[in-house]
Amino acid sequence: MNSTIRQLQQHRSIRKYKPDPLSGEQVRAIIESAQKASTSSNMQAYSVVGVTGAEAKRQLAHLAADQQFIEECPLFLIWCADLLRLQHACAPVEEVRIPATTEIFIIATVDAALAAQNAAVAAESLGLGVVFVGGIRNHPKEVSEVIGLPKFVYPVFGMCVGYPDQEPTQRPRLPLETVYHRETYSTDSYAQGIEAYNRSLAEFMRTRAGGTRESDWSREMAKRLNSRQRTHMKSFLFEQGFELQ
Repeated sequence: MNSTIRQLQQHRSIRKYKPDPLSGEQVRAIIESAQKASTSSNMQAYSVVGVTGAEAKRQLAHLAADQQFIEECPLFLIWCADLLRLQHACAPVEEVRIPATTEIFIIATVDAALAAQNAAVAAESLGLGVVFVGGIRNHPKEVSEVIGLPKFVYPVFGMCVGYPDQEPTQRPRLPLETVYHRETYSTDSYAQGIEAYNRSLAEFMRTRAGGTRESDWSREMAKRLNSRQRTHMKSFLFEQGFELQ
């Protein structure tokens, strides 16, 4: 196993950070690495907003379910799907109306996610820790106001970056056989694989909570899928110009 694979397989989400700031060279290396990610048709349909100010991080933490580690981390990155820059790029050549299609929404969202994952790998290679934060979609309009997002740009997720102040146990993942399908999609491995995963995740959760939490993957996923979270996203996306036609 080479060092790249070893690093990828050691990933853990970090939710407690030291106050030490990142250097300009570190931030530049992380963002430049993000820019080298694959992008659909070279559109590069994403932007990232780096937030270091204490007050802005406080507001963003509150909007994202009061997750304190957003305040604690020295750098909070908000990854955005961005179609506005494409409009600016085309303007000198010809007038372009940003297509309000579902396809362009997918392209921009996937571009942002690919870039962010590159950034996460780069940060971890520098000895930093990260955690992705979907909670910024709890109040996307207010988040957009805090960081000044215009129409045709929307915040996909956040990412805390900083020096880890904890060494959490790595959360187990599903068995490979339930994720990797050979030649054609099949559910044959699901019953056995999910049962095994429920046992391993239940033990992980029990250990992490000091024996006070009894749950497993199936129960956690059923709870989440039945909660119908963030139903406001469709109307917010429409307002931002992502009409999903």
